[in-house]
Amino acid sequence: MTTAWPYLDVHQSRTREPTPYEYRLAATLEEVFTEDGHELSDVVRGLNARQVHAPDGAPWTEDSFRAEMRRLGA
Repeated sequence: MTTAWPYLDVHQSRTREPTPYEYRLAATLEEVFTEDGHELSDVVRGLNARQVHAPDGAPWTEDSFRAEMRRLGA
């Protein structure tokens, strides 16, 4: 008997297109991970150095980054 696996769409959990802010944040995070490191302190420092600030316009802190990742992942 053959098991039919469901088709998996890479965007199946997405309910909308990402916003320009989300695209910029994602691209910058990829750059930070490549050039600066993976530790939270590296990420926060890298985002701030590249002038990609939190949604409220403030520089990132470790707490604000965690909160934003929770919000975006909800």
